[in-house]
Amino acid sequence: STQREDVYLIASRMVPYKRIPLIVEAFAAMPSRRLVVIGDGPDFARAKACAGPNVTLLGYQPDAVLVEWMQRARAFVFAAEEDFGISVVEAQACGTPVIALGRGGVREIVVESPDAERATGLFFSEQSVASIVDAVERFEQYPPFRAEVCRRNAQRFTTERFKREFLGVVERAVDASKVSADPAPEVRRWRSA
Repeated sequence: STQREDVYLIASRMVPYKRIPLIVEAFAAMPSRRLVVIGDGPDFARAKACAGPNVTLLGYQPDAVLVEWMQRARAFVFAAEEDFGISVVEAQACGTPVIALGRGGVREIVVESPDAERATGLFFSEQSVASIVDAVERFEQYPPFRAEVCRRNAQRFTTERFKREFLGVVERAVDASKVSADPAPEVRRWRSA
C-alpha cells in the first residue's frame, strides 16, 4: 500500500456550499500543517487568495491522481452539509480517516469512536476556522486511525448504495409499467397542469 504523507486533503468541486476557502483559511492558521486541494470551480480564486505556503492547490485532476492522493493523505477534510458525501465514502474506501462537519449524511458515514476497531474519523461542530483548527489538533492527538477499519466502513455503502439505486430502478420500472397499462389518468393530469 502507498506510504502515508504528512498532508491533509480536500477533493471537491469548488462551489460555495462546499466551503473550500474556509478550510484553506483554517490551514493558513496552522502553518505547520500541509494541505493539498484538488478540484476547481467558482471558489478556486477565493481559495487561492486564502492559501499560505503550506497549501497546494492542484486544480482539476483525473481520478487516478485523486485516488493516489486519497491513499497518501493523513486525513480527508470535509466541511459541506449534504445528504450523502460520496467523496467521504471514497476517502474511507482508500483507508483514509475523515475530519468532517458533523451535520447531514456524513454522520451516517464517518464513525467517531474511542474504539480503534470502529473509529474512522472526527467531527467538528460548525463551519468556522476555529472549529476546523480544533478538529485537526484533536486529530493529531488521537490514537492512529487504522486504514483497514476505514476501508471496512466504506464497504457498507457500496452494497447499501447499490441496493438503494437498484430499488430506485425497480420502482421506476414498476411505475412506468403502471402508466403504460392505464395512460388515461396521466394524460388528464398533464392537460390540466
